[in-house]
Amino acid sequence: MSQPITALVIMGVAGCGKSSVSQALCHLNGATPIEGDAFHPAANIDKMSAGIPLTDEDRAGWLDSLCDELRRAVANGQRPVLTCSALKLRYRERLRSAVDGLGFVFLELTPEVAAARVADRPGHFMPKTLIDSQFAALESPTNESLVLTLNAGEMNVKQLASAARDWWCEQTVMATS
Repeated sequence: MSQPITALVIMGVAGCGKSSVSQALCHLNGATPIEGDAFHPAANIDKMSAGIPLTDEDRAGWLDSLCDELRRAVANGQRPVLTCSALKLRYRERLRSAVDGLGFVFLELTPEVAAARVADRPGHFMPKTLIDSQFAALESPTNESLVLTLNAGEMNVKQLASAARDWWCEQTVMATS
């Protein structure tokens, strides 16, 4: 018997729909949303706003904060859904070390679609100019365990959230069977 998914990370590059899908998923199954962007220190937001890609060092404290928040939510009996780009395997491994049974929903899309979506987001700190750096850093999670890959360029938010919910429920049933 495998372990059920206790928490999810909705991941992908800027513009893939992480926040929208997380909100819709939490509405569908009563999960607790954790907006990863809310945990960025001001220095990270300033860098991104200026069009400067974050380094691994910039992300280290942010990832630690996300790990702490995941642990807190699970310890409180919640089913958290974290939005986090989680672009690199080492970032995902760091998050996996925080809680057992962490699943990932990878919202995959093309650079062109990501750039168009980011350009249409008024008031967000992530500029369109950073899209290329996001794709350059992306290490696809498709061969990792407990990962669902969805085409965010072809499915709408409701379809993505429903697919994520169905997969989460299916994984939980399989683990307890």
